[in-house]
Amino acid sequence: MRSIKKVVLAYSGGLDTSAIVPWLKENYGCEVIAFVADVGQGAEELEGVEAKAIASGASECYVVDLKDEMVSDYIYPTLKTGSIYEGTYLLGTSMARPIIAKAQVEIARKVGADALSHGCTGKGNDQVRFESCFAALAPDLQVIAPWREWDLSSRESLLDYLAERNIPCSASATKIYSRDANAWHISHEGGELEDPWCQPSEQVWTWTNSPEQAPNEPEFVTLKVVEGEVVAVNGEQLKPYDCLVKLNDIASPHGVGRVDIVENRLVGMKSRGCYETPGGTVIMAALQAIDELVLDKASRKWKEVLGGEFSHLVYDGRWFTPLKDSILAGAEALSTVATGEVILKLYKGQVTAVQKKSPNSLYSEDFATFGADDVYDQSHAEGFIRLFSLSSRISALAKK
Repeated sequence: MRSIKKVVLAYSGGLDTSAIVPWLKENYGCEVIAFVADVGQGAEELEGVEAKAIASGASECYVVDLKDEMVSDYIYPTLKTGSIYEGTYLLGTSMARPIIAKAQVEIARKVGADALSHGCTGKGNDQVRFESCFAALAPDLQVIAPWREWDLSSRESLLDYLAERNIPCSASATKIYSRDANAWHISHEGGELEDPWCQPSEQVWTWTNSPEQAPNEPEFVTLKVVEGEVVAVNGEQLKPYDCLVKLNDIASPHGVGRVDIVENRLVGMKSRGCYETPGGTVIMAALQAIDELVLDKASRKWKEVLGGEFSHLVYDGRWFTPLKDSILAGAEALSTVATGEVILKLYKGQVTAVQKKSPNSLYSEDFATFGADDVYDQSHAEGFIRLFSLSSRISALAKK
């Protein structure tokens, strides 16, 4: 292992990364530069983070605003594919990782670092996501993953480590949940959630109302979609990040976007997580409503394939790959007709598209009506059915 002079650490200000700063200095004898990604986790999470980093021993701390770029260049493209991991998870943590890793590499180049470091555990997905991005963007930089090296094994041991060095930390040994937040969602793991038989208590949820506490009257929201992207909310033209923020504010009181799942981690184990994605759930429902109007059967089937493949690509941290470019190209092609307007009803945890229209709609009342029509001869269906089922007929006859 070559000597490390300067390392850029993905820093959050939490317990783990607060301990990693002095650990890196002691074990590698290197200078530590803290890098903080603002991905919309909130002002409270970022308050005083630079001072915390310096107090922990970092020589510098860079806070980089990535909110607009994350929504425009990572979330919106992913939405065009229709990606939902294992049918439920809207990939909130996963989509944030490539832009964070990319910005971390850029800081490393700026300061002349020769190594990168992160606080991901050896059991999680994030270590793979970060390090796969590092491999694609900066294969020459060494990666240091303290959780795979040190002998600190619990919150208590981390707190003791900091106390011995008189490094201030607001964390406590009684923290129940592990949470990760950005503009798209917030995730919750740990505590009672480690038992799939245990129903989440209300203290798990931090962003959305429970459906029981949601307003007794529905709220209707109108979204304008242009080529697969939401561009306006209730008639107000907004950039992607602002669309998301506005929809988060509208949907969270109604309890929209809560998900409780047991998912397959990339590293092989299953984990249970609760996710809150209020605005994102509304956006996904609107895009699906437009697709219903504008995509023919074969195109929708192909988009399901693309979305399934892309959900695993994003979840597995393979953003900076030719496969990503290929799938996105296909999704972009299908999105050229995905333009229209949708009115959605938000009520007691549910979001329903109740009105939808598109200039590219393939729906024709003349053909679909149950009443009399002059455009569809129902007798033609007999020949179609005989040809469509011909293989089944031949197979059955062969068995006689």
